[in-house]
Amino acid sequence: MSEATLQTNRLLLKPLTPQTLHEWFETKTLAEVKAFLNVEEAAFQLYKAMYEKGMETFRISHYSFLLIEKESNLVIGECGFHTWNPTHRRAEIFYALRRDAYKQKGFMSEALPLVIRYGFEHMNLHRIAALVAPENKPSLKLLHTQGFVFEGRLREDYVVNGTSESSDCYSLLKHEWTGNNQE
Repeated sequence: MSEATLQTNRLLLKPLTPQTLHEWFETKTLAEVKAFLNVEEAAFQLYKAMYEKGMETFRISHYSFLLIEKESNLVIGECGFHTWNPTHRRAEIFYALRRDAYKQKGFMSEALPLVIRYGFEHMNLHRIAALVAPENKPSLKLLHTQGFVFEGRLREDYVVNGTSESSDCYSLLKHEWTGNNQE
């Protein structure tokens, strides 16, 4: 599988792999890693845990891209796949921007199509799922523009600040994506 950096007009999408994490934590100070990732302490601890404990189990992996704004050279977010099961050719997509200042500027609309393409063409995915809070209108709009189809609601399937919340499940199948993206 290719680990090339992808790019849009405004973004570089740099793969975040176990090798990348190893390189950062072995060659840079913790302050340098934190500054490069442009994250607060809690998010930094998640990256540190991935470095220390790994990003894979025997059958499920994580593959993501750091979103780097070309103009500032800052990491502004992340987009990729977790719960990637190569045997069954499926993964769940995730995406997030680091700060509110980066939102509503079209960054994720630029990045998501490239990440979806990467999933289908380089990771050999057949199905990409997305779980989103029903009230997250910008995320729902983003998924609809990419051709994701609503499948149903997962009741109280994740915890936020100690409260169980529901999420809506969407999916995109490779043949649907191919049909929507014929050139």
